[in-house]
Amino acid sequence: MRFAGGNDTPPMSIDLVTFGCRLNTYESEAMERQAREAGLDDAVIVNTCAVTAEATRQARQSIRRIARERPGARIIVTGCAAQVEPGTFAAMPEVAQVVGNHEKMQPGTWQKLQAFGIGESERVIVDDIMAVRETAAHLIDGMKGRTRAFVQVQNGCDHRCTFCIIPYGRGNSRSVPMGVVVEQIRTLVENGTREAVLTGVDITSYGKDLPGEPRFGTLVRAILRHVPELERLRISSIDSVEADDDLMRALAEEERLMPHLHLSLQAGDDMILKRMKRRHLRDDAIRFCEEARRLRPDLVFGADIIAGFPTETEAMFANSLALVDACGLTHLHVFPFSPRPGTPAARMPQVDRKLVKERAARLRAKGAQALRHHLDAEIGQLRNVLTETADTGRTEGFTPVRFSAPVAAGEIRAVTIAAHDGRVLHA
Repeated sequence: MRFAGGNDTPPMSIDLVTFGCRLNTYESEAMERQAREAGLDDAVIVNTCAVTAEATRQARQSIRRIARERPGARIIVTGCAAQVEPGTFAAMPEVAQVVGNHEKMQPGTWQKLQAFGIGESERVIVDDIMAVRETAAHLIDGMKGRTRAFVQVQNGCDHRCTFCIIPYGRGNSRSVPMGVVVEQIRTLVENGTREAVLTGVDITSYGKDLPGEPRFGTLVRAILRHVPELERLRISSIDSVEADDDLMRALAEEERLMPHLHLSLQAGDDMILKRMKRRHLRDDAIRFCEEARRLRPDLVFGADIIAGFPTETEAMFANSLALVDACGLTHLHVFPFSPRPGTPAARMPQVDRKLVKERAARLRAKGAQALRHHLDAEIGQLRNVLTETADTGRTEGFTPVRFSAPVAAGEIRAVTIAAHDGRVLHA
């Protein structure tokens, strides 16, 4: 969650509370600009996430807290949870308006909300996200307080994994034209961005809806070719089964493409993967990691893995646990399975909640062990670190670094790694 604003925020202001993915963070920047240009004030926009039931619960909890801390402020709720459960948020007395995922990116929505008072405007502005056929890059010239910027290249998803509610919050896959993405990144670089992060819901499906059907790797190479001033390009979460030849060549040949990939793996057992309706099997994931690391030996992998998916036995979970070593994973995002109403997985035989939590804890412990192994190997290495604050930054492999002395944010500094504390490198 990100909260824009603070104790020095003037009484008439717009604050953003952002949950969830990098795409949400990008969209919050665009929304804030649109809301300000429309003249909206004394409002808090809550950009929600729906990836788990817990994420939706946290959003509701945050709304109640905001209402206590900002009495009289207009609370506008948007994002994936608002798209799939508009009635849940409309029923909250603290909420003035509920705005859908498509509507939140339209300047006209914020002009409408500004033109009418809280009681006059429509309370729920949420249309059918599946009817949306295109996505536009909502140009931002930077991201407040950040030395890297997220760039939306795609939205939505055409796949229907049995556990996932996100396609119903984001709609079907649609891509931002390559020329628009390149111009967006050029503008960001001109305004001081050192690193751009390509983001979307299913970015390796990029281009299937565009003329000529360019692949995601084609986009990556076009950015690096046409924006030579960009120092670092990073990719957010990908589906390894869709990685194309151009993307693999870029990993091997382009030093400005950072050696870090976050993989949407979800499980390490073939039966569970089939019940999830994933498009890869265990061996596919292992082969991809081996090939990618052959092309780029310094590559660092992160991954999403779900613990306690319906019907998961101890042997099936053991396969997911073992996948950490088999793929050489470093940064793990562990999700205890939580059923989302409306998804097929919610109707499958559920694993006992205590067992789900216990397996998630074991998976996190395995992830901590893998991270420590990676951190141990970094000691004594020379790394180029993009500084983010006065005392923190990240390596090329996205590993966090803490500096022993203050530094200026927004620099790329060559440092020798001296130690670590089990979570963060020290330099």
